[in-house]
Amino acid sequence: MSATRPPHVLTITCHDLGRYLGCYGVASVQTPNLDALAAAAARFTGAFCTAPGCSPSRAALATGRYPHSNGVLGLAHHPFDWGLAPGERHVAALLGARGYQTHLFGLQHVTMDVARLGFDRVYGRGTGRDVAAQVAAFLGGPLPDAPLYVEVNLEEPHRPFDQGGVAPDAARGVSVPPYLPDNAPTREDLSGLQGAIRAADEAVGRILAALDGAGLADTALVTFTTDHGIAMPRAKCTLYDTGIETALLLRWPGVADGAGRVIEELVSNVDFLPTLLAAVGAPAPANLQGRSYLPLLRGGPYTPRDAVYAEKTYHSYYDPMRAIRTARHKFIRNFATTFAVEVPGDVQQGGAFRSDVARYVGSTHPDVELYDLHADPWETHNLAGRPEAAATERALDTRLWAWMAETGDPLLLGPVPSPAYRRAMGTITAETQRAQRTRREGE
Repeated sequence: MSATRPPHVLTITCHDLGRYLGCYGVASVQTPNLDALAAAAARFTGAFCTAPGCSPSRAALATGRYPHSNGVLGLAHHPFDWGLAPGERHVAALLGARGYQTHLFGLQHVTMDVARLGFDRVYGRGTGRDVAAQVAAFLGGPLPDAPLYVEVNLEEPHRPFDQGGVAPDAARGVSVPPYLPDNAPTREDLSGLQGAIRAADEAVGRILAALDGAGLADTALVTFTTDHGIAMPRAKCTLYDTGIETALLLRWPGVADGAGRVIEELVSNVDFLPTLLAAVGAPAPANLQGRSYLPLLRGGPYTPRDAVYAEKTYHSYYDPMRAIRTARHKFIRNFATTFAVEVPGDVQQGGAFRSDVARYVGSTHPDVELYDLHADPWETHNLAGRPEAAATERALDTRLWAWMAETGDPLLLGPVPSPAYRRAMGTITAETQRAQRTRREGE
């Protein structure tokens, strides 16, 4: 990279992947391309998302602001219809204003109005194979003089795992996490997941080969990450680590040299945009809520995070919860009495859920949850309410309320209305409004 020219930027994301990769210690999944990228990149082991659902997490990644601040508190597609609040700026718009030519390949799940994001060109969705072919064709053609921001969002390994004719993969067996029942239906489910991840890895390999073929691999800033944890019960849609853990690989030869380096510090995906803006020499908007982790790669001064925060408000239904995670503890406050864990409809079709339904829907949330992640990494022993944990519980609860207040969390003002509720209230008749006022005045 020259002293005056900003780098080309390639960002690749997967859907519902978590850290289920060979480079993160899952021996049964075949991910040679991502493992090779990890060997040439910095690999973050303390990376977490702000939300365990696709749209809120991706919106935080793209805006550097928490979901309850950027307006995407639930799924963006119809009939849920969440979208960026007025005034929110996507990474594509911010880089476009800095002279970048911006290209989107694959899905985007932040708004129904893609023009709102600010991409110069948007390509079609499809399987990883299709999207990788589009990227390869673009990089193999004449490229502009302007620096490029290329965002590639792969569908895989979102369910159904066999989309595009992808076959299950159990050639190396399967790795059953302890939070799932270890039985034949779960293993069949996981073999489907592994097949989809293998397909995503092949797509990533083709994209990186195309970047190399275009002569850009030695200078481009490449980031690979995912939106949240895997699409299994007690993972996706929960604030347990299994729901908010993310893979994060960053390669930038000659600038952030970290080949094979493992970075253990806590980072949040709300930190991605501040990091990217710092890397390209762009000023960070004053309203950003994340912080740049570029000094971790460059060896500059850096104050590590002592906590990350996560939230869920809506996914399939209203299920508000907020969490703080430190290196040692997780504290979750639940604001509604719903099932112990939300299991999305597509996950309910899989064997892991159907083989032991009561495990997930046989009880409800406690008001608060506290876990010692050193002694209990799978978050199965709730310490909330125990005298020996009272000081820790009180301290984390105080910090969580403070974060909600500092970031203007609408949950502090009462239940958060959905777009459907707002649509319904937009049709209320004048007669009904008068009757409601009369009733209130009479109370």
